[in-house]
Amino acid sequence: MRAADRSDLTAAWARVVASAERHGQDPDRVLAVERLSHLSGVAPERVPAVLTGTAAELPLCARVHQRFLRLRATRRDKHGKEWSLAAIAEDFDAPGASLGPLNAGTGLPRLGHAAGVQRFFGVYPGFLLADSKSAVERALATDGPGGRAEGAPGAPDDLERLSYLTGITPEDIRLTLDGTPPRLPLKEQVRLRFEHLRRTRPRADGQAHSLSAIAGSFDASGQSLTRLAQGEGLPNLAAAAGIQRFYGVESGFLLARDSEALSAALAGIERELESAERPAENPMLAVLRAHDVRSIVTRAGRLSPGGWKALADHLDDLLAREGQLGRPAIPSRSAVPSQSAVPSRPAIPSRPAIPSRSAVPSRPDGTEDTKGSKGTKGTDDADDRSAEGGAR
Repeated sequence: MRAADRSDLTAAWARVVASAERHGQDPDRVLAVERLSHLSGVAPERVPAVLTGTAAELPLCARVHQRFLRLRATRRDKHGKEWSLAAIAEDFDAPGASLGPLNAGTGLPRLGHAAGVQRFFGVYPGFLLADSKSAVERALATDGPGGRAEGAPGAPDDLERLSYLTGITPEDIRLTLDGTPPRLPLKEQVRLRFEHLRRTRPRADGQAHSLSAIAGSFDASGQSLTRLAQGEGLPNLAAAAGIQRFYGVESGFLLARDSEALSAALAGIERELESAERPAENPMLAVLRAHDVRSIVTRAGRLSPGGWKALADHLDDLLAREGQLGRPAIPSRSAVPSQSAVPSRPAIPSRPAIPSRSAVPSRPDGTEDTKGSKGTKGTDDADDRSAEGGAR
């Protein structure tokens, strides 16, 4: 489902307002423009217009370029400096020059490089691709007081439903839930997810959509998807965005690691099942449960004093990379859009509406050369390696 076809953001906004008030927080501070911008990657000046549904969507190349610049500006290293292109690219075994066109806004990165950038900064797999409405909607859904962050625990029994939502086989879901997710090369993962979409989301007559019909939705030829369907190569970033938009799945569907995809699906199901208000949980207990802190502390207890210092330095690096080290306080009311610029607070239904699957990026202006932007080095094998390139 395209962003334009979904309901506006008023309901999501109202749910966060009500949740903030229940927890004794100022909704204007919780919903400050800078905070929503930090979470969504949408430029602060665009947030009010996106909320009111009056913002024109940016072309894919411009959107990805602006999101990348915002990542570098808001998630700096522990010394407060922007991460260099070389440091970012090194994390997924690519040269810094491969990110030059993305940084300059003159071209799109390769699919594997986009995945690597998002993992380096610790943002969700569709951060660079999501249209503005989807990005703000996600920020509202995952950061409101009392809301569930991505990765919130949950244990539905319906593995087939989880498989439908994530594109992961039931057996691999069991392995992922047990903490031993399979490690597929990015090329193989994207091929399997694409096959899953064609198999589980057929035409009205029960037949799979043809490659020509899928590619035609983003002004490309069916031949452009042949290598992907045969498992011989990755689509370019514009084609990946078009596939996800065609099937109405989230903007990171093809790129998300199994654990990331399963985490998002569990969080969505949990929100669907929440019909009654739950008491606020101690945030420290939530962290302990979600991240197995006890196991980490037990292992860290065997470190030498030098090891403890190295661990502290590494944690500072990770916090800085994700924009959490020395993060400024939430802006005051003056930073919040005026009442005329944001949705009013409508009455909240007794049961929150069940979130639909997130819409995917709006139609890009065109596709890029499957060999990547000029100056990008490496082969499909480099893209495969980027799947293993999580934040160090």
